[in-house]
Amino acid sequence: MGEWSPEVLEVLEASGWTAGRRVDTAGWRSTFEAVGIVMHDAAETFLQEFGGLTVPFRGPGINRAREPFALDPEPAAGEDDRFSEWSEVLGRRLFPLGELDHGRFFLGIDEDSEICLVETWVATFGPMPHALAHLILGVMPRRVDDEHM
Repeated sequence: MGEWSPEVLEVLEASGWTAGRRVDTAGWRSTFEAVGIVMHDAAETFLQEFGGLTVPFRGPGINRAREPFALDPEPAAGEDDRFSEWSEVLGRRLFPLGELDHGRFFLGIDEDSEICLVETWVATFGPMPHALAHLILGVMPRRVDDEHM
């Protein structure tokens, strides 16, 4: 993916990522397709490389605290309504990616590889590869739901 800083690469590698990593996404695809959320190409590409990783680090960040996050869509399996509804409101197809801060927030990715925080509100970390760097380095996501209300 990457034009990442050495710090971002170090965190990813410490979390189990290696260049060229590929994981099977079929299980996640079938879990969510069963409830009507279709895995688009951007979600598949991201999850093949980063799915299953947990970034456990916390501490001060650039303009928000760094919080641990897990790139495993499974915990969002009961939250399909939230993803479907926000996809409709925003006009984007959000596919679950995982959770931030031990399930306090969910993460999703749209068809343009933009990573969003999904709660009762939505904010964007921006497009890949910057989004992953923003998550790792503690950059505040920008609210997008109020632009659409």
